[in-house]
Amino acid sequence: MEAGKVGDQIRNFILTQFPLARQRNLQRQDSLLESGVIDSLGILEVVEFLEREFGIAVDDEELVPETFGTIDHLTTFVLKKYKRGSQVSL
Repeated sequence: MEAGKVGDQIRNFILTQFPLARQRNLQRQDSLLESGVIDSLGILEVVEFLEREFGIAVDDEELVPETFGTIDHLTTFVLKKYKRGSQVSL
């Protein structure tokens, strides 16, 4: 799993699902929460996407601003979870 591809997939999802991200042409290092691009409900949408798209499980204690701060943070989070074998059991 390549960081560039993961980051692109996450960015494309966010640009598609969140109009403010499109308006601001959100980049990977831009703040998602502080800029108001995503809110608490948006985080849940992102979690559902990450679990479905990358087959990882996101635990409640991982729902923190540090994880969802930027697309780069989300990319790092996904790669670490994937490497640890934290896939969702279907």
